[in-house]
Amino acid sequence: MSQAGIPPALFSFPAQARVARVVPKSKIYEHGPVTSALRDKFVRQVEQISWAYKLAPETINLPARGSVAEIQVFDITQKTAELDEELLRAIDRAISLPIIFQLHHEQRTRMVAAFKRPSEADASKWVIDGYFAGNWLPADSPRQPLPVALDLQGLYEQLLRSLLPSPARSGESLPEQLQRLNRLRSLHHEYAKLDTRLHKEKQFNRKVALNAQLREIQNEIADLSA
Repeated sequence: MSQAGIPPALFSFPAQARVARVVPKSKIYEHGPVTSALRDKFVRQVEQISWAYKLAPETINLPARGSVAEIQVFDITQKTAELDEELLRAIDRAISLPIIFQLHHEQRTRMVAAFKRPSEADASKWVIDGYFAGNWLPADSPRQPLPVALDLQGLYEQLLRSLLPSPARSGESLPEQLQRLNRLRSLHHEYAKLDTRLHKEKQFNRKVALNAQLREIQNEIADLSA
């Protein structure tokens, strides 16, 4: 789960969109595949799941467009400080609509979401990207109005962009921005692994080769971060 940059934001969702309905964990299990290990994590890490808001044409007066007919907002009250990403993925798999999660733990709240879209190969299946998370904020923090948007797809994209660690480049679409950020994430991971190998390596020629690889990765990171 990637930590978002500044500014962190919690949004104020309209009262007319409120659902406030508890979702039994058993309902998530029905949409499998949920292993016994994953069920154990639900029991250990999650106190309660609630369907908090339904952002739809009839509740917030924005038209549906493209693949975004509605946006669901789910509240998850955590028992533990950490929440396994696979739990969010299981909920996302169970519900065939985009979801924004609000996580709650010890009087703090943060937003988490993954870009979710119907598969091009099979429209009945959904593709769920990596998760991005806002900073933990006091639960009673002032909330911002929802971003101004022309339709639900535009609103969904802006809510997701609010969680991303760096702004979009000029003219960059959300999928392009996510592809760039995911590549950056994997490069940082690769760099850390090679750097660890370099510090353990004794042979000079291998050190030279690893240093060359690290420079290449650094250059690509600089290009993608610019």
